[in-house]
Amino acid sequence: MKGLWFTELQTPSIKISCLTNKTLHWEKSKYQEIAVIDTEAFGRMLLLDGIIQTTVKDEFVYHEMISHVALNTHPNPEKVLVIGGGDGGTIREVAKHPKVKEAVLCEIDEGVVEASRKYLPEIAAGLDNPKVTVLIDDGIKHVQEHENTYDVIIVDSTDPIGPAVGLFAADFYRQIHRALTDEGIFVAQTESPFFNRDLIKRIQKDLSEIFAINKLILANVPTYPGGLWTFSMGSKKHDPEKVDRDSIPELDTKYYSKDVHFSSLVLPPFVKELMP
Repeated sequence: MKGLWFTELQTPSIKISCLTNKTLHWEKSKYQEIAVIDTEAFGRMLLLDGIIQTTVKDEFVYHEMISHVALNTHPNPEKVLVIGGGDGGTIREVAKHPKVKEAVLCEIDEGVVEASRKYLPEIAAGLDNPKVTVLIDDGIKHVQEHENTYDVIIVDSTDPIGPAVGLFAADFYRQIHRALTDEGIFVAQTESPFFNRDLIKRIQKDLSEIFAINKLILANVPTYPGGLWTFSMGSKKHDPEKVDRDSIPELDTKYYSKDVHFSSLVLPPFVKELMP
């Protein structure tokens, strides 16, 4: 029914509301409630347990930034793992990179993949790329079983609640370090520098004790709390701030660029103070 409002409680004191056209899909999977709604402002929107995951209006910012800074920091990212990201947006961006030969998506909830294929085809298109293998499995278990395997591992998780809690733990980051090759790079979404400061500070401290190089990447995602979003990177050898600009390939992107690669690593003082 057109004219109803969807409201997400983004923090205990902040809500975001979107005028909806209709509900396209709803189901209760083994892990969570999955919904796709059509909104006036952001178009089709994927919700998990009532929390906005992605929208056709702004998805490109998140998916490009969680992918390309890391991919273009690694000199030869041939084999890449994405944990979570069942909507397909991150694996779509990974598959764009000319040096990527094999991209594995490990998503625990098949319902997210199927709903995205049906209702978010422009986001899920990457799932059918010949470079991509889709596994319906537990990402933590997959990492434990694949030592010294991946050049880049991207954790495209939901918020640190429910089934995603383990994806924000130091022990998991150590397991990722073992699953990466000698020049490996890890990146994960790590929430808002306005509302999740303690989480970001802890993650950055953990990464500084596990990886030789740790960085924080910033991007603007309008539908996420506060609009400003962070991605945390751990790298064994390669510094994203020291990448040869001319080595960055020209990609079909709408947010990420050669300039944005470097500017996204420039932290305002209130964010920089979260670094160890």
